[in-house]
Amino acid sequence: MTGKPNEQQPAAGRTMDALLMAVSESKDKDAFQELYRYYAPRLKSFLLGQGAGSHMAEEVVQETMVKVWRKASLFDPAKASASTWIFTIGRNLRIDMLRKASRPEPDFDDPAFAPDPEPLASDAIFREQQDRLLMAAVNELPETQSEILKLSFFQERTHGQIAEELGLPLGTVKSRIRLALSKLRSEIGENE
Repeated sequence: MTGKPNEQQPAAGRTMDALLMAVSESKDKDAFQELYRYYAPRLKSFLLGQGAGSHMAEEVVQETMVKVWRKASLFDPAKASASTWIFTIGRNLRIDMLRKASRPEPDFDDPAFAPDPEPLASDAIFREQQDRLLMAAVNELPETQSEILKLSFFQERTHGQIAEELGLPLGTVKSRIRLALSKLRSEIGENE
């Protein structure tokens, strides 16, 4: 027997690595059949020994061998033996299946899945009135304050950007915003 330790010599005299390379290079169905016959029962025994149920073990073996067929071109005999590569695929698939099985199923009756209710027409009208009232109050502020508020809140500029744009000290920008907000609160509070 030649080849790596614990690698069975297939009937044709090729090692398991050589069989896997034949699948990789030319999609050799006979080589894949030999790999399947050799590894399927061993992989199933390994999975059963790891605590997998019979059904899961069979499913993992099938998925593993499908992946071996599809991904054989990724096999590199310089990095690992065929058995290490195949058993690693099987182990990873088992872990994926266990993770998937332990995820809770979503409860679509949960209120978090319910869409937000459409706003009432009266709410939309109230919001529109509030917006008009706010804009009227902003427009009645002194020009120096209303301009800074519009830049800050409607154009979303930072205080530093406003100071640079208007050529004002940062402290002046901040104090004008505070004064403007104070006036708005008292103006809107009186109208409610």
